[in-house]
Amino acid sequence: MGDHKDQPLRVGAAVRRRRRSLQLTLAVVAERSGLSVPFLSQIENDRARPSQTSLEKVADALRTTAVELLAAADPACSVDVVRAEAVEPAAPRARSLVRGHHQMHASEFTGDHDAGREFQYRNDQLMYVADGAVEVEAEGRAYRLGRGDTLYLTGGVRHRWRATVSDTRVVVVAVSEHIEAVGDRKR
Repeated sequence: MGDHKDQPLRVGAAVRRRRRSLQLTLAVVAERSGLSVPFLSQIENDRARPSQTSLEKVADALRTTAVELLAAADPACSVDVVRAEAVEPAAPRARSLVRGHHQMHASEFTGDHDAGREFQYRNDQLMYVADGAVEVEAEGRAYRLGRGDTLYLTGGVRHRWRATVSDTRVVVVAVSEHIEAVGDRKR
């Protein structure tokens, strides 16, 4: 009881918001997607739940992805529990700790991480080392973080990080990308 997976996501509002932001009519989206106007209207009004294939067609027509539409979907409940998963401790993985259309996004990274990958988020984020240790490169400096340490990065800061100890677990919390938290900064 109370688990988000027991409640369906209402993707209709996300589809409508995206369509309106692009200033498209239902007829244009229908033409681009190959789906009917009445069906698209039912989706937008949450009277029909699209299949994965239909959602991908809608997403393509709206120049986005099904994943983005689902992430922007309105949850049917206001409380969401994300259960821990039973996995091998040594297996590297990333999992989302927050689902749906919220002002915050959080992910947990366990094990090795692609140290060569550079990140730059539009909005602020906080990195918390739950276990192990990491090294973060940001703004030309290296920061070593151990268990319990946090690092705050304002939006727009380019950075990369890597685990320096096996079985490292890092939680990254950020203001969601769909939220305009900061204006464009002059660099």
